Order: sequence, then structure tokens, then C-alpha cells
Amino acid sequence: MKSISILGVFVADLCFIGDKIPSKGQTILGKKHVVGPGGKGSNQAIAASRLNGEVSFITKVGKDSHSEMAFNLYKEAGVKTHSIIQDEKLFTGVAGIMIDKDGNNAISIVSGAAEHLVSEDIDNKIETIKNSEIFLTQMETPDEVTIYALKKAKEHKCITILNPAPARKIDEGNFKLIDFFTPNETEAEFYLNKKIKTVEDIKNAADEFLKKGIKNVIITLGEKGIYFSNGKENFFLEAYKLKQAVVDTTGAGDAFNGAFAVGLANDLDIKEALSFANKVAGISTTRLGAASSMPFAKEVTDN
Repeated sequence: MKSISILGVFVADLCFIGDKIPSKGQTILGKKHVVGPGGKGSNQAIAASRLNGEVSFITKVGKDSHSEMAFNLYKEAGVKTHSIIQDEKLFTGVAGIMIDKDGNNAISIVSGAAEHLVSEDIDNKIETIKNSEIFLTQMETPDEVTIYALKKAKEHKCITILNPAPARKIDEGNFKLIDFFTPNETEAEFYLNKKIKTVEDIKNAADEFLKKGIKNVIITLGEKGIYFSNGKENFFLEAYKLKQAVVDTTGAGDAFNGAFAVGLANDLDIKEALSFANKVAGISTTRLGAASSMPFAKEVTDN
């Protein structure tokens, strides 16, 4: 199996569950409150490691109860922590998550210590990237750090995956650093500044991303599945047919990206890797929470 390095953020998720997500100025009574581990990069590292991936996580956290939660989880999951920087002057990030009865969510994130990552931190942990064959990141770390890490990953011959969430501006010249680009519909709309509604819209969006220099485009479509294109091959894949009801979609995209990295690490072809990732993401929506919803390899095999 190829090794995987992941750059991202750990936050403590403060989840508030109720019948609906409050609108502006509205106060509602919730049904349940859960505190657990989250952050896109961290979720993806947990997802990949629980699927027996060889995973190193690069981030910055404080020295507090939230970071203790992170290290306990990584030890349990088998995530390598030698590239996690602890700074006692900073606090570990937090996220406020509102979840309605149908599993839909709205999220606000304060990245905390990870917001203070700098390019020098990447240089200090460069051996982790150098010794990896797959590099996965998102847009939760500072933009200049994300792009710098992608450049370093390409210099060291890594396969690069960028999950552009939350969607933030990328300079046109940096799209060529991305081997696999995994936006959802909303994120794709942000980068192309246009609505994506129809099948043709989705296909055209992928073509536009390819013209920017991205090698492979994967547009995730929630319950409608995914669309893949690399200019030579393109196809839709349906969402995995669930045996249980959707409970919480928080972290489903992270489950998908972590699982896709593992699929590539196991030398699956692209369609097989995407089908595997679809299944893992689907299973994750049948449980509450983000990191806690990531399935283990045996659960995926048994479903």
C-alpha cells in the first residue's frame, strides 16, 4: 500500500441537533448536544486510517483538552502523529454544527492553532511529505500554506488530491498542481461563478476545470452520486444504496476523500476507487458525528 500524508485542521465539533436549523435571528429548542472530534483534514485522516491506510497527519494544535481528544483518537485509529505541532500559546480549533431531523447541517469553524500554520512548518515536516506517495489537503489551512504544501508534494512526486472546502480563491496558475480535484456542486459553482443544475452543466463544469490544468475532476453530488472526468474518460456513479436511514451528513465528504486516497493507495483503478469512496461516504451518513461516523474496513466489507 502507498503511504498517505494529509494536511488539515483538527477542531472539536460542538453539535446541536434539532428538528430544523435556525434561520437568522431565530432561537429554537434542540433535542441533543454532542461534543466530538472534527475538522476536515482530521476527519479524512481518521477515515483513511480506519480503512487500514498508512496515514500521517500534518497540523497545528494547542495544548488543551481538545488536543488531548485528538491524540487519543489518533492513537486508537492508528494515525501517525509525528507531524502534529503543539503550541501551548494557542488554542485548538472548534466548530459549531447545527443538524436538522433529516441530517442536513450548517457549520461555522474557528480553526484556532491551525490558522497559524506557516510555510516554514511545512519545511520542518517535509520528510513526511517526501516519504508519502499520496498527498491530500483541503482549504481550511491558510491559503499560502495549502498551495506551498501542494507545490512541495508535486516536487516530491506525490499524487495530489485537493478537496476545495471551504471554497476559497485559487490562483489560476496553481490548478496545475492538482491531480485530483474533488469539489461538491456548491464549491464547483464558486470556482466557475455559475450555477450547476443539469447534467450538461456538470459535464461542462468538469471540462472547464480540466482546461485550468487539473488532471482529474470529481464533482460530488450528494445523494445523486458523483461525476468523474479526465478528458479521456468520463462517467457518473450513483450514490451507494444504503441499508439504513441517513442520520447525519456531517463528514460525508471527508469520508469520501479519505477513502478515495486509500483506494488510490491500494492501486485500485479510478472507477473502483470512486465506488469504494462512495460506499464509505454513504455508510458514514448513517451515524451521528464527523470523525466518529467514519467506518472501519470490516464494516465496509460487511455492508
